[in-house]
Amino acid sequence: MSHSGLSRSILFIITCVVLLSGCLNRETPVEQMYQVLEEVVSAESIFEEQQDPLVTLEKNEKEIYNQIMAIGMKNHNEVVELSDEALLMVDKREEHLQKEKDSLHQARNKFEQVVDIKERIDDDNQRKSADELYNIMIQRYDAYDRLAKEYSKALINDKELYTILKNTDLSFELLEEKVTELNQKYMKVFEANEEFNKLTTKYNEKKRSFYNESGLKLESNK
Repeated sequence: MSHSGLSRSILFIITCVVLLSGCLNRETPVEQMYQVLEEVVSAESIFEEQQDPLVTLEKNEKEIYNQIMAIGMKNHNEVVELSDEALLMVDKREEHLQKEKDSLHQARNKFEQVVDIKERIDDDNQRKSADELYNIMIQRYDAYDRLAKEYSKALINDKELYTILKNTDLSFELLEEKVTELNQKYMKVFEANEEFNKLTTKYNEKKRSFYNESGLKLESNK
């Protein structure tokens, strides 16, 4: 056999092997969805990492606020010092919030890849389940956007409160007004957070159900 004939034969064999390998390794739409959904979990890991630091900062800031209220105007210098400390904590909370937002923004972009994938699922029930899963997750991301917006507003009010607490001529009426306004803001934060948590639970339950319905018996069904 000539060198050219041998080369063509080798090329033919390699091509067949590549094509066969592609056929054997081709993932189904359900398997592709699984890969994307688990990548979303990884993309949200930074979001998850912000939870404990935020809770700690909120708790410590609350303790400082209580100290300021206990001192009142009896020791202005101490109130100023505590207010400055609280303001630094608010700044740190803003940093963690931004990391949360960036993490979920990236995760949402990743999750949007399932739009085309789920349309290729042949089984009607599985495709319907995938649609429901998608809709719940989008509602969850929208709920987080509302939560982040309300939390940002509350942080602005936090800064306003600690700033006026440093004023020597602060009136009780103004302080009461700011505290009332801040409490109202955090009530909205609480409500938005409840909705986000509810949708997170609903999504996780639907994801496990989708995996099971699709025959994906996986340890990472979480």
